[in-house]
Amino acid sequence: QVQLVESGGGLVQAGGSLRLSCAASGLTFSLYGLGWFRQAPGKEREFVAAISWSGIDSTYYADSVKGRFTISRDNAKNTVYLQMNSLRPEDTAVYYCAGRRLGAPQYDYWGQGTQVTVSS
Repeated sequence: QVQLVESGGGLVQAGGSLRLSCAASGLTFSLYGLGWFRQAPGKEREFVAAISWSGIDSTYYADSVKGRFTISRDNAKNTVYLQMNSLRPEDTAVYYCAGRRLGAPQYDYWGQGTQVTVSS
């Protein structure tokens, strides 16, 4: 059974930092691309960042977070991270991690989400 469990969310002041973690189990982690998405109240879920499977490790970012957020993975720990710096109130959302098997057209598995609140 595949599980993705996020942690690391919380309340932070604008300009601060948080690091989100997503621990995966039940899958061959190195063969999965991983992504972070977020959903703010009243808004649709949006893409934040992604990292491809371990053979390539390319990274991708939404324009709104480029230069402030960094996605990384640790295959030894089956964990993907999202380092978030220079946080803004508009970054407030529930953040979800997702996994997509190599070659799959879309994300197959999703975590339950972790709340990030940035105060002004």
